[in-house]
Amino acid sequence: MYFIRLDSTFIRHLRWSFKSSFSRDEAMLDNVQQLSIIMGQQESVFTEEELEDYQELTFFLKKEILHCYKRFKMLAPEAVSKNRNVRLPMATVLTLPELQVNPFCDRICKVFSSAGDGSMTFEDFLDMMSVFSDAAPRSVKTEYAFRIYDFDEDDMISVEDLREILNRLLGPGKKKLSEEDVEELIDNVMAEADLDEDHFLAFAEFEHVISKSPDFLSSFRIRL
Repeated sequence: MYFIRLDSTFIRHLRWSFKSSFSRDEAMLDNVQQLSIIMGQQESVFTEEELEDYQELTFFLKKEILHCYKRFKMLAPEAVSKNRNVRLPMATVLTLPELQVNPFCDRICKVFSSAGDGSMTFEDFLDMMSVFSDAAPRSVKTEYAFRIYDFDEDDMISVEDLREILNRLLGPGKKKLSEEDVEELIDNVMAEADLDEDHFLAFAEFEHVISKSPDFLSSFRIRL
């Protein structure tokens, strides 16, 4: 289980959970054999040139790209088998186990959807998995975290955005905070992070706070 936390230093009070579904240690046991099997299974799906392009545009190696395709195909085997470029509806993408447990799952889908409606092609899915991979740098992860939390998509995190974040984190089955506690928490976050005191968090302010979180890189991830 992994967490993104926002606190009195922005990152301690807000939690974002992800489940791990892939062990890199196990994958290293027989990489050559596994890759040859996967390449054999997918040889009619991607050309070598396409794999090289995907590798250049993501933070993945070729074998990881093929594994991403396998996971994408598992979401809708028949549809993907017929058309590798099929656009899967958000409801289908949300069956991915790591998204099912995430209170921001719809925002994640919409941010990475090239159509903007949460639906995804394989390339959208690959982009998402790449950004949440261990290889993605802090700057990229921070940019996407900001976009996910920016619910009204005005390039700022407002008091309303913070309230929505808290409402999602304190959803059904979780400890409830009083309205006074919620407002106090929002005030504390703004006092800590709103450096220009305009009641909004610009990206630079968000980035400044994220830089104080030593576990951000390890928590903002979905493992293959």
